[in-house]
Amino acid sequence: MHAITIPEPGGPEALVWAEVPDPVPGEGEVLVEVVSSAVNRADLLQRQGFYSPPPGSSPYPGLECAGRIAALGPGVAGWSVGDEVCALLVGGGYAEKVVVPVGQLLPVPQGVDLVTAAALPEVTCTVWSNVFMVAHLRPGETFLVHGGSSGIGTMAIQLAKAVGARVAVTAGSKEKLDFCAELGADILVNYREQDFVEEIRENTAGGGADVILDNMGAKYLNRNVDALAVSGRLAIIGMQGGIKGELNIATLLGKRGAITATTLRARPLAEKAAIVAAVREHVWPLIEGGHVRPVVDRTLPMADAAAAHRVLEESGHIGKVLLTV
Repeated sequence: MHAITIPEPGGPEALVWAEVPDPVPGEGEVLVEVVSSAVNRADLLQRQGFYSPPPGSSPYPGLECAGRIAALGPGVAGWSVGDEVCALLVGGGYAEKVVVPVGQLLPVPQGVDLVTAAALPEVTCTVWSNVFMVAHLRPGETFLVHGGSSGIGTMAIQLAKAVGARVAVTAGSKEKLDFCAELGADILVNYREQDFVEEIRENTAGGGADVILDNMGAKYLNRNVDALAVSGRLAIIGMQGGIKGELNIATLLGKRGAITATTLRARPLAEKAAIVAAVREHVWPLIEGGHVRPVVDRTLPMADAAAAHRVLEESGHIGKVLLTV
């Protein structure tokens, strides 16, 4: 088969479409013929040499895919060759074939085409696990998501609105904020021109955000705590703004706040399977009912993954960027 390889870490040109050995499914795994994959910022870090895949996993980038089951490993039940699926991956999605643990498979939701389904696994699992399973967002609460026009952001807006929350977003342009408003966002903050802490306070009568989903890390740490409501929960899922920051613990104590930080890739199989099962139970009906939809900015040939990485680096996209085989 062919896959995107990274002979040496570097810029987008480091991604090389090359012939590699076919993967073979083991116990409890299936082989998927990939139709499409999606680009995540973690892939950019891997390409640069900063986010190596866990030992024993695929060396190729790609944390999600959609395709058809080509073979079943020993001990697999409930799935058949030819089934159309999408999947959460530890890696290997930038390839013509990938091996997937059975617990990380999802059926393609009704009403979503197979190519577009690749836009779903990572964002739905990330948002549902952090915003709902960990931070316990409830109806009537105020939810702030940074990067509202990103793949994560567009899904977070929709899921939060679906459960009856009030949604605030940050984004860097009027076009992006307008799109967030179309998805249901109530409070729109242009982070280039406005202070999100002041805007959240003004729009909540000083109360603050009950849950914040943050992709920035160090740069926003103290400001996020300032923006929290009493008993607020800050969920950190990225570090685009750095990895080391100072925290005013007195402010956090005064808010009786909680800070969590999670990743998906390195979690044990059982934890990922539990998240995938929760997504299938709670999110898939919302998609099939037309209440939530994947947002795709563009699709590009997988062999041209370098161009897709440049799109993410330029941050001009809205929603997900997909790669097709």
